[in-house]
Amino acid sequence: MAILSITLLGLALPSFLGQPTVATLLTLALQFVHCLPQTKRMRGLWTLAAQAVLFPWSEPKAFLAASVLLLVPGRVRWFLFGAVAVAAGALSYTDFYVGVSAAGNTLILGLIIFGLTRLNDLYVELHAARRELAAESVAAERERISRDLDTVLGTALSKVVGLVARRNPREILDVTRRAGEQVRRIPTTSPRDVPRADMTPRLALPIILSGLAIWMAGAVAFTVVDPAPDTIIGCAIALAVVGLYVHHLLPRKGGGRPRFLALTLPLQMGLALLPLIHEEFDLVHSLVSLVVASALITVVHRVSQWVLGAAIVLTEFLVLVLVKPDPVGVIAVSSVATVSVAVMFYGLALLTKLVAQVHETRRALAAIAATKERRRITADVHDLLGYGLAAITVKAELAARDPERADTEFRDIERMARNALTDLRAIPYEDPEISLHTEAASARETLIAADVDVELDIDTELLDDHVDTLLATVLREAITNVLRHSKAHRVSIRATTTQDQVCLSVVNDGVPPDTGGARGGPRVASFGGSGVTNLTARVTVAGGALDVGAVEGGRYRLTVTHPLRQRTRTEDEPASARS
Repeated sequence: MAILSITLLGLALPSFLGQPTVATLLTLALQFVHCLPQTKRMRGLWTLAAQAVLFPWSEPKAFLAASVLLLVPGRVRWFLFGAVAVAAGALSYTDFYVGVSAAGNTLILGLIIFGLTRLNDLYVELHAARRELAAESVAAERERISRDLDTVLGTALSKVVGLVARRNPREILDVTRRAGEQVRRIPTTSPRDVPRADMTPRLALPIILSGLAIWMAGAVAFTVVDPAPDTIIGCAIALAVVGLYVHHLLPRKGGGRPRFLALTLPLQMGLALLPLIHEEFDLVHSLVSLVVASALITVVHRVSQWVLGAAIVLTEFLVLVLVKPDPVGVIAVSSVATVSVAVMFYGLALLTKLVAQVHETRRALAAIAATKERRRITADVHDLLGYGLAAITVKAELAARDPERADTEFRDIERMARNALTDLRAIPYEDPEISLHTEAASARETLIAADVDVELDIDTELLDDHVDTLLATVLREAITNVLRHSKAHRVSIRATTTQDQVCLSVVNDGVPPDTGGARGGPRVASFGGSGVTNLTARVTVAGGALDVGAVEGGRYRLTVTHPLRQRTRTEDEPASARS
């Protein structure tokens, strides 16, 4: 927005310094209404009509041309754009060259103001919507992963439900073990490519090249009308300066500098000064502005680029003072025009770069958000479904060993499989709502079925939903690891609250000594695998702390502490569960 505002003020300032008029002031105000995002609701065809009424008495004429492109819909705007340029040439006509120059300047400046405005709008829109693309990418990732989960794990769990009717524990074991392997791998694929913006950041280049082509067309036309040697040389100088500017402007891989910049920039400066010294070469005004724009575009360091730009403008000013009989004030107005045109050309290049950066930032944010969501779902699949599959496996083994208990175990298997399916379908979209008390009761039942003695003491005040779900998730993963990685005979599950925190601990005695481990201590795998890593990250992000380690008597303990956040107790929810 700053570049656009400076450009509009810079283009109008020479008119104010030369011959200030109310029409020019009003036209400038209307142009701000047409260009700035903050004034979008104020603009309309009536503001365009007002600017058209002021057109004969206001400067620069390019303001109306740009407004036509910005406000008039459809292809007709380009015919009106050309008509404004013709009218500008007719109003300024004193001879052929002056008329063509006025029409060409209107076309060039109108195109560039239009390009600056559209790029500025796009920059604002992209910056404001950078989080929206991330949200869309997360939604798409959830939908894709949901399909993958349902295809692999959903199919397996549904098959388990079907196998219950066939009373075949061996097949159930086979299915759950394969599904357990899938839990460790889903989802692993990368998110799809993030869509690009509708308008590409390359908008500036064709606008600049079109403007320069119009600029040069006027010089060539005048050369055809007056093919004198000085005219031809002046046209060649202008073409060379424009060509060097295009050389400096064109994008390069890696954002590197143009080749031979140390030679091309001084050469461009020398050629741009020649028409100032030799008046017969003065076919195209403001060639120095292209040199300033080149310096601003090619010099990387912010201070250096503006110091160099100011030095070029000062050099032009001193040359004009030395060779021109005009008053210093008139020369200063010319220097202001040089600065405004330079900022305009530089602004197009800079805004193009900013739009590209914001666009890539949006893409990066979207990719990061999708990756985070994929990791969250992976952790939830492991933490939440791993327990269900492990419990089904234990029940299937019991049914295979003890036919007398088969009916009870098959009923439990069916219930657990259906619960796992419910969790599976909820995982991609939200944190499944699980309760610590409910999970503790389920853990007790599953461990007893696996011939493990359970000491359960859940004595907590009513917890915040997020903390309750967090502790339930930790407990589920801890019991899953006990079933998978240990040969426990006794497990103790305790949850207590103090004045400012809640603590959950799970202790088991099923860890054999690890002779290769440090000090011959218990094997870390008792609560190991990726589950503890996932839980540690989850608990830490939530503001708590997770600790695992050996305790006396060859036991292993997992402990979670979290700041206490209480909520109102509902009538049907118990304050504690003991067993």
